[in-house]
Amino acid sequence: MRRRVTLSTVATSAGVSVATVSKVLNGRSDVSEATRARVQEVLRQHDYVGRRPEPIERATVELFFQGVMTSYSLEVVQGVLEEGKAAGVDVVVSSRPRMPSTGRAAKWVRELTATGRRAAIGVTSDLTAADLAALSRARLPLVVVDPLNVAQPDVTSVGSTNFAGGLAATQHLLSLGHRRIAYLGGPPTAGCNQARMNGFRGAMEAAGAPVPKEYVRLHDFLYDDGLLGGAALLDLPEPPTAIFAGSDEVALGVMEAARARGLRVPEDLSLVGFDDTQVARLASPPLTTVRQPLQEMGAVALRTALRLAAGEKVDSHHVELATRLVVRGSAAEPARLPSAALS
Repeated sequence: MRRRVTLSTVATSAGVSVATVSKVLNGRSDVSEATRARVQEVLRQHDYVGRRPEPIERATVELFFQGVMTSYSLEVVQGVLEEGKAAGVDVVVSSRPRMPSTGRAAKWVRELTATGRRAAIGVTSDLTAADLAALSRARLPLVVVDPLNVAQPDVTSVGSTNFAGGLAATQHLLSLGHRRIAYLGGPPTAGCNQARMNGFRGAMEAAGAPVPKEYVRLHDFLYDDGLLGGAALLDLPEPPTAIFAGSDEVALGVMEAARARGLRVPEDLSLVGFDDTQVARLASPPLTTVRQPLQEMGAVALRTALRLAAGEKVDSHHVELATRLVVRGSAAEPARLPSAALS
């Protein structure tokens, strides 16, 4: 085993004092060039490794979400991580269950502050009053991306123009000639879901197209919700000819429900999703969907969290980034078939 080289070893080999070696290592100017060169050569020969530098303290932000990771949350997380890398900030990703009790919420926040978190970012999280109160007491800034419950007015959040997206998706289906259009959305309390549904209803009302009560179903934004909700819609006595799904994953579940019933997309059923995640491009046929700038939403959330952590004020408690319709192959004119052929 190789013995560790010390300052004394280097000083003896160079024929100088330990103090002189120390001066060379610290870049002091009161050493002659000849002596400096001799000491540096001995240091090189001995592969001298001095004391490790003190670690550089980096800001750390907690990025948390609830439930399973989806294609949506992966895109947002990617945006946060990329922005964190650019800003020189460490991001710790965690999953946490819903914690309704005040004690558990306080414990969670204590853990965040004890580990030096500068701020917290929640992705599609159902935050309770206990969570918000504990974060406020600890003065730990919070930014939420698409909260699953309607947040308090002073909770900083980042989202997209969900109403405009819902409007555009429904208008596209209407322009193709559909009138029997259903909406299969997410949690009723989610602000993003309410806005998408209102956009859907606004477009339908403007077109004079009725929306039967059974044509609006709210569950979650997951594949299984699309599978079950799609099955329920397609099994109606008069099923829709088109479905606007509240997320791409829901839309893929509807695709499978249609396939299981021998229906083709878009020949027998038109479908529009929301998000424009990777699964929309990989679907067969590729999914027409409303694009949210998910990675940019994550980046904005991190930048906002860092501003709040630095004591700066933000211009608005809620930031909305623009959506746009991406037309692919999952929507077409309604089939010229009797209603019974779709049931």
